[in-house]
Amino acid sequence: MVNTNQTDEKSLLLQLKSGDARAFEMLYNNYKFRIAGNLFKLLKSEDLVKEILQELFFKIWEVRAQIDPEKSFKSYLFRIAENLVHDYFRKAAKDKRLLTKMVASSSELYLHIEEDMLNKEEAKKMQQAIDLMPPQRKMVFTLCKLEGKSYKEVEEIMGINAKTISSHMLQANRFLRTYFKDSSTLTISVVLGVLFKGF
Repeated sequence: MVNTNQTDEKSLLLQLKSGDARAFEMLYNNYKFRIAGNLFKLLKSEDLVKEILQELFFKIWEVRAQIDPEKSFKSYLFRIAENLVHDYFRKAAKDKRLLTKMVASSSELYLHIEEDMLNKEEAKKMQQAIDLMPPQRKMVFTLCKLEGKSYKEVEEIMGINAKTISSHMLQANRFLRTYFKDSSTLTISVVLGVLFKGF
């Protein structure tokens, strides 16, 4: 990673504005890991991180003439990255193929998050139950329960209102209780632990 102090960065930004590809490469190398780390927290998929990162820096090159070297380039980058992620989530909420891709990424994370509470076999059985939910409900449940996002955050990400989110969560919780009601595969404390996580 190339480290640049504020003066160096300002100089690189001025060079970038004039179309200097080397300056662009240095700025990219200086920020790519930090941004990728933040993107992964949101997207939970290396492929999606690469996709958004590529789109982000492509956009930076496109708007290079408008960049203000006097302002924080880091803040500028992270703001654009956040907007790209929100755009992706909103698009995914309306596109079944993307929604399936997002849910699959979140599902992979699920096993990791719950590992301290469930053993792998129990986690798989819980995930199998969650997989039976309709795609949008599954995504709402994943974002709220497994990733700990607030209804307001989910509203922004998916472009649906709090009433719809609440309805999905109510039905998801009811479904899981019913699904495991007569099952000896998971203890009731495990099921309730997942259902009421974050409350």
